[in-house]
Amino acid sequence: MGDFRTAGSPLKKGFDHFYGYNKQMAAHNYYPTQLFNDGKSFALPGNDKLSDKTNKKTTYSQNLIADETLGWVRAHKDEPFFLYYAVTLPHYNYEIDDLGLYKDKPWSEAEKTYAAMVTRLDSDVGRLVALLKELKLDKNTLVMFSGDNGPDKGALRRGNPKWNLSGKKRSMGEGALRQAALAWWPDVIPAGRVSDEPWAFWDFLPTVAELTGAKLPDGFQPDGLSLVAFLKGGAAPKREYFYWELHEGRPIQAIRFGNWKASRIGVDQPMKLYDLATDPSEKNDLAAAKPELVAKANTLMKNARVDDPKWPMNPK
Repeated sequence: MGDFRTAGSPLKKGFDHFYGYNKQMAAHNYYPTQLFNDGKSFALPGNDKLSDKTNKKTTYSQNLIADETLGWVRAHKDEPFFLYYAVTLPHYNYEIDDLGLYKDKPWSEAEKTYAAMVTRLDSDVGRLVALLKELKLDKNTLVMFSGDNGPDKGALRRGNPKWNLSGKKRSMGEGALRQAALAWWPDVIPAGRVSDEPWAFWDFLPTVAELTGAKLPDGFQPDGLSLVAFLKGGAAPKREYFYWELHEGRPIQAIRFGNWKASRIGVDQPMKLYDLATDPSEKNDLAAAKPELVAKANTLMKNARVDDPKWPMNPK
């Protein structure tokens, strides 16, 4: 999404207001020369060149985005609203305007910066939650929070020697596909509840549709299931499988049915099979011992996807 005249513009996808970066690669930079407000660019002071005094750029993008978010909520406090708050912290290239309490830690600069970015994310989400309480909107607002993928590169095990999941971002390992998520809605979601029952991002649409009473278009069949009963304390919705597919080089696939997980790195490659209940690290491939489950995984994968010429399942 670079040009707001295209169909990819959030202003043409149902959003009334947009503030932030205009494309994914630009969002890797925390000191950009510009951001966008409803499709119109504006310059960030001090970021077009290095400051003569500090030799550093001066306007940290997340500070502006966080303040804009809170201001928007205040402006819409008297009406129903949906806020998609796409925070880019933490993400490489790791940058922060203040190391805070980590400044004097005996760590590398990368570790101190990463920790400070996580803390900034925590505090900015905390500011939003505090505002909902201040405006007395907290008991009428569902807040959901999650990352978008597993860790990448050196962050995979840094500071976490107990990390035991396989794979990283852009893989089909559990280290890539599993994400912790938080949901907060006082007096509706049971406080302190922890569940390891799986759900997926594609459950968000039917969940919001049920909560708002919105009618999905005729003939549209979402992949996800509503989480409303689950959020209120019930069991996660029952489904036949979860399916993932990625096209970066050769197509890779994974499917989970019950506690069984099958994956293959290319359509011409053998299927691997794991029992996640006993082997979340995916170290013990049971495909040879469970041919009937491999056959089931193949059938489920075929049923799960819709052929599209833009995403061919060709071996590469």
